[in-house]
Amino acid sequence: MGKGQRQKGSRQSQSSRTGTSAVVKWAIIVAVLGAAGYGLSQMSGVAFDEDDIKVVNFQGLSSSQRQEALEAANSARCTCGCGLGLAQCVSTDPNCPIREPNIERIKVMVRAAASKSD
Repeated sequence: MGKGQRQKGSRQSQSSRTGTSAVVKWAIIVAVLGAAGYGLSQMSGVAFDEDDIKVVNFQGLSSSQRQEALEAANSARCTCGCGLGLAQCVSTDPNCPIREPNIERIKVMVRAAASKSD
């Protein structure tokens, strides 16, 4: 009597644990996917943003104008021969021989973006 009942009871509790662990696994998967989706939605899509390019003022731009200026600065290339993107060069290479002209190029991109309406 006791032996058969114990086995039946242990099977029942084992299946309950399996069901619970499946729910926990799914909850973790959903949480990870949600966090990844949120992270992707918050990314600006540019490698170097206004925090990286501190020498240029992006204030006064709408979010779409700011995005346009940043995309332009990230897609343009530095012309000194270093092979870096314009935004990357201004952000990471303080010794670039054409740093000041590169900063001016980004400022022109900001002004061009500011002149466009949303």
